[in-house]
Amino acid sequence: MLKLQIQTLLVAGAMAFGTAAQAVDITGAGATFPFPIYSKWAEAYKQKTGVGMNYQSIGSGGGIAQIKAKTVDFGASDMPLKPEDLQAAGLMQFPAIIGGVVPIVNLEGIAAGTVRFTGPVLADIYLGKIKQWNDKALTDINPGVKLPADPITVVRRSDGSGTTFLWTDYLSKVSPDWKTKVGASTAVAWPEGVGGKGNEGVAAYVQRIKGSIGYVEYAYAKRNKMSYGAMQNRDGQFVQPDDSAFQAAAAGADWKNAPGFGAILTDQPGKASWPVTGASFILMHNRQEKPTGLEVLKFFDWALKNGQKMAEELDYVPLPPPLVAQIADAWKVQLKDASGAPLWK
Repeated sequence: MLKLQIQTLLVAGAMAFGTAAQAVDITGAGATFPFPIYSKWAEAYKQKTGVGMNYQSIGSGGGIAQIKAKTVDFGASDMPLKPEDLQAAGLMQFPAIIGGVVPIVNLEGIAAGTVRFTGPVLADIYLGKIKQWNDKALTDINPGVKLPADPITVVRRSDGSGTTFLWTDYLSKVSPDWKTKVGASTAVAWPEGVGGKGNEGVAAYVQRIKGSIGYVEYAYAKRNKMSYGAMQNRDGQFVQPDDSAFQAAAAGADWKNAPGFGAILTDQPGKASWPVTGASFILMHNRQEKPTGLEVLKFFDWALKNGQKMAEELDYVPLPPPLVAQIADAWKVQLKDASGAPLWK
């Protein structure tokens, strides 16, 4: 009888241990921009450690709301929060990956990278001023490209979106009219267009609607074999999107002097720079009441140090090692456990 009781206790203890081991899985929500690389990192990390990461690709606005409500272990946003907003919410932020946003089009017979856009032309399309593909403003910068006389259908995000922030921040820098009438934010009062939810929704609309134009993170365009446009950068050069162009835009970022790591990388100088480049940020509470907070740091520590090749395969730009070290130092200072001791040592 005693032997049976001991066996029962051992089995119960083993089951309890197994349940505890499974409970280390972490949750996050937010930006759709980094979803392809977070998914790839999560798969590799689970194979290595057994720890899973459930990430909801719901848009930056949703990610900010969920981390503030403490319904996830971390939030993700492509728009960096201002220092005063971080302080008010008891949050810290750090960049995790860099990538680019590209204009995508549905124009029959025109190959990816063929159509050229300038910032002011894109702003006028999204303002509803340019309504036809054969408008003189487009044909002037596309000599030799047979643009149709079709109407332009504008596709934009319907949800709060960091990708929208990057897009509208860029348009605000290159078009005074856009800056005055619309401005830059994760959600704006769009003058024109139909709305899709997430990068996935915008991509789906553009794939279905002939003559449409939208904007998505480059990995989505590449993965879905979508036609994208070349863009004129600040130095007047027409460039194609790829990791080298995103890297060129990120090269001059001053992370040390950016409060809360909040560097914005749109419209950067440099002949090779892609004009709509941005970092995606992770948001965490300064005070971590649950053990999953440490698991989030372990995941991103591993990803930032070991996930570079996976990032490059998806045409993202991994963070440079000095910035990774700077982020780890910030964790030590800004993040505390339930007892008030440093979470990362």
